[in-house]
Amino acid sequence: MIELPVISKDANKRPAKPNWLRVKLPVGKEYLKVRGLVDKYKLHTICESGNCPNMGECWGAGTATFMILGNVCTRSCSFCAVATGKPAEYDVDEPKRVAEAVKLMGVKHCVITSVNRDELKDRGAEIWYQTVREIKISSPETTIETLIPDVKGTWEALERMISAGQEVVSHNMETVKRLYRSVRPQARYERSLEELKRIKAYGKRTKSGIMLGLGETEKEVLEIMDDLVEQGLDVLTLGQYLQPTKLHHEVLEFVHPDKFAYYKEEGLKRGIEYVESGPLVRSSYHAERHI
Repeated sequence: MIELPVISKDANKRPAKPNWLRVKLPVGKEYLKVRGLVDKYKLHTICESGNCPNMGECWGAGTATFMILGNVCTRSCSFCAVATGKPAEYDVDEPKRVAEAVKLMGVKHCVITSVNRDELKDRGAEIWYQTVREIKISSPETTIETLIPDVKGTWEALERMISAGQEVVSHNMETVKRLYRSVRPQARYERSLEELKRIKAYGKRTKSGIMLGLGETEKEVLEIMDDLVEQGLDVLTLGQYLQPTKLHHEVLEFVHPDKFAYYKEEGLKRGIEYVESGPLVRSSYHAERHI
C-alpha cells in the first residue's frame, strides 16, 4: 500500500488542476494532415468528441482514434463529453470512408471506437464488422484495435462485432463497482465483466480501462484489477478523470503520478501483461505499444 498526499477529496472544494496535467497545444505538419483527412472524409474521432488531452500528441504523430456510428450516444454517462440523445440514421458508407482515411494516413496500428447505439437491434454490430473488414482489405498490414461499447447482453451482436479480424478488442470498465450507478447509470458492472470474458473466450487480445479521481478508494481499484484478472485481461489502462463541463461528474481527486506508478506495479504483479498508467493516459494512448 502506498500513501501519498491527496490534492482534494472534499466535494465542496474543487481541487485545482496540478501542473502534471498540462499538455501542449496541437501544432505541426502531421497534426494538420490528420486534421485535413478527418474533415475531408467527414469522420468523427473520439479525440475531438471526448475532449482528449492527448489529441495534439497523437495527431502530431499521425494517429487518431476513429469513432463510428455517429457522434450522438444513447447513454448518459456522467463522465463523458460525447453528446447524448437520439442518434440519426447511421451512414452505410462510413466503413469505406474510414478505411480510405486509414490508408491515406498510412498508420501501422488503427484504433476504432463508437458511441452506444442501444436503439439498434444489433447495437451497430454490422457497421462495426464492415468497418474492420474494409480496413483489412485496403490496408492488410495495419493492425486494428476496436474499443467496443456495452452490447447489453446481446451476445450474438458481440460476436459479429469482434469477428472481422481485429487483433485487439477493448471494452472499458471505466470505474469501480460502487460508482456505476452515478458514473455509468445504464451499464452493469457484472455485464461488462462478462463481455470481456466472452471476448477473451473468442480468442482475442483483451483490453480495458478505468478512470481515477471519481471518488474510488485504493481498495476498490485493486478489487477491480482482481476482477479483470479473473476474466483473463491482457492490457489495462489507468488515467485521470477530467471533468468535461460543469454539468458532468466532479473531479474529487487529482491522483499523483506516483500513485499511478504504484497501480501499474500492482497490475503487473497480478499477472496483467501490459499496464499503461498515468494521469494523461486514455484508452487508446500508446495503443500501438502493446500489440
